[in-house]
Amino acid sequence: MQPKLWPILAAPLIRQNPVMLQILGICSALAVTTTVATALTMSVALTAVLVMGAAIISAIRRHIPSTIRIMLQIIIVASLVIVIDQILQAWFFELSQSLSVYVSLIATNCLVLGRTESFALRNPPLPSAVDALGNGLGYSLVLVTMGGVRELFGAGELLGHTVLPTVDQGGWFEPLSLMMLAPSAFFLLGLMIWGLRSLIPEQVEQPEFQTPEVAEAQR
Repeated sequence: MQPKLWPILAAPLIRQNPVMLQILGICSALAVTTTVATALTMSVALTAVLVMGAAIISAIRRHIPSTIRIMLQIIIVASLVIVIDQILQAWFFELSQSLSVYVSLIATNCLVLGRTESFALRNPPLPSAVDALGNGLGYSLVLVTMGGVRELFGAGELLGHTVLPTVDQGGWFEPLSLMMLAPSAFFLLGLMIWGLRSLIPEQVEQPEFQTPEVAEAQR
């Protein structure tokens, strides 16, 4: 019997978010979130590769020898990445240039390989595609949120449209140049993880070591 699809789709959005809970795919989350446009393009590209890759691998899962499964998964994902990269270069060349090598690196993204290895190889194509879509949407939610915050406070814009008139434009807002630098993405992601784990305490990992005083106080 196929598992219920709605919990599979909804779980990765917040409670099992691959970026904020499992800390997967954070390299692109830190690198391409200077604007909403680049974050959204990267999100769509990764989600498309994730869904198609999971569906294909699930469909042939019974015919994949265990000894070469990782190699075959990488070949399938890399082929899809090449197709997506060529589409971006053909129709969205400027965005493709902004994303630099990060679209190509989807082939080695731990989120993509993690879902194909842990879910697609063990489930039918439809649940596998839904799981991939949910994880892609969860990843997209984080990237677009970070891209929006960084673009808004770093340039006073969203999707290229002025929201906060800057001093250079005769307005009042002084852009925060730090938001355009990589460390700001790291701090933003940390704050988002802290906020989510404050709202959902069960996501907090148990400490590997406790001092005798703390252990005694918890008894």
